[in-house]
Amino acid sequence: MGRLITFEGGEGAGKSSQLARLAHRLRGEGRDVVTTREPGGCPFAEALRRLLVQGQPGEMTDKTELLLMLAARIEHVRQVIAPALQRGSWVLCDRFLDSTLAYQGHGRGMDLALLHHWHDWALGPLLPDRTLLLDVPPEIGLQRSGRSHLESRFEQESLAFHQRVREGFHALAAESPGRIRLIDANQSPEQVEQQIGVALGDLFSDA
Repeated sequence: MGRLITFEGGEGAGKSSQLARLAHRLRGEGRDVVTTREPGGCPFAEALRRLLVQGQPGEMTDKTELLLMLAARIEHVRQVIAPALQRGSWVLCDRFLDSTLAYQGHGRGMDLALLHHWHDWALGPLLPDRTLLLDVPPEIGLQRSGRSHLESRFEQESLAFHQRVREGFHALAAESPGRIRLIDANQSPEQVEQQIGVALGDLFSDA
């Protein structure tokens, strides 16, 4: 089996750029690497992504948002993640289950036990081998990401919403310290990359 490494964090935390840096490193070491994202990662899920990340807050109910996220994840795992893991690839994914728990759970106030139940029902025991939580204060992250680009529905939520999301991510990290590693993303890209290397050190030695 391969490895599933997920990158989590609030808006503007630098997940995409650090994912690309790690992919470059792993490929340089001769590993087979698949990079992907959520929502998205396969044609069906990318179509749902447009519904989820474009437009304005309030255009769909929280339940609709959750069900679209779950539908996208089911097909993403079936079509991309599971086959890659089975052939021994390292899968680097920009967002996964923990974003659902932080955004729809802590941010929207949906029942966390229900979210876990739905994940287990849809995907079974699949969890990341390691989750890299890139942490940055929301006011800084939102300033980095901007709120004017096309995929800005979540960025347009209130600062209080993004603070709840950050608190949710911290709570998840406290619950699963072995899997989720907190990374201070309010540093230079090189310093963040170094922290990520340390956080993955045991997986490198085991692979």
